[in-house]
Amino acid sequence: MNQRCLTILERLNREDMLDVNDLAEQLGVSAVTVRKDLAILENKGLLHRQHGCAMRVSPNDIGYRMTFDYEVKRRIAQRAAELVQSGEAVMIESGSTCAMLAEELVRKKRDVTIITNSAFIAGYVRSIPGARVVLLGGSYDPDAQVMSGPLVGKCAEEFYVDKFFIGTDGYDPNQGFSNVDMLRAEAVRAMAARADKRIILTDSSKFNKRGVVQLMPVSQVTQVITNAIPDNCRAALLQSGVEILLT
Repeated sequence: MNQRCLTILERLNREDMLDVNDLAEQLGVSAVTVRKDLAILENKGLLHRQHGCAMRVSPNDIGYRMTFDYEVKRRIAQRAAELVQSGEAVMIESGSTCAMLAEELVRKKRDVTIITNSAFIAGYVRSIPGARVVLLGGSYDPDAQVMSGPLVGKCAEEFYVDKFFIGTDGYDPNQGFSNVDMLRAEAVRAMAARADKRIILTDSSKFNKRGVVQLMPVSQVTQVITNAIPDNCRAALLQSGVEILLT
């Protein structure tokens, strides 16, 4: 993604709507160039275009979450992709950083199969040549564009992988990793049972925060990949035997 697109996302985080001509003036390019950039971002589900302007997507949409700290999440995704070999099959849970990981794998690795419960991820990488995605069945959440419920676990039983990459809504040394959605957490636990390694992808804003429901016991987590981590969280994770990888 070019710097203009990143600038557009940063402004969209502060404003609900952006005018194409105003963006062209700010970026020092033509309106035609801005429209091309907006088309790229719309295809990624990061904004909507309408009548000469760009509009923020719904706050409940995963594309909305992807617009925040985009570069931080992208670096976490790049670090996670380094753990995956060409020809490998991996599980990836729903989430903004997880979607970026899927894109990294499809673009930079050969013959990687992505097994996911995220319809968003399946759509996010659909136009990239060589994308191989297995979408697990379940009850569909149209906002998060994710499958959840007991059917996810039934479908996951057909697979076994070395690595499962997971997003989280929070980590607290006392509660562990947590999520705000009970059904999503249930799907994560079902998928985690079919992997040797469980790898959490999270930016530093999630530390010392609590969700509603526990994601999984910390003892089941193999690694955490993040951009930064508070000392109390680092100490608790290391004491639990979790490896921490910083970007």
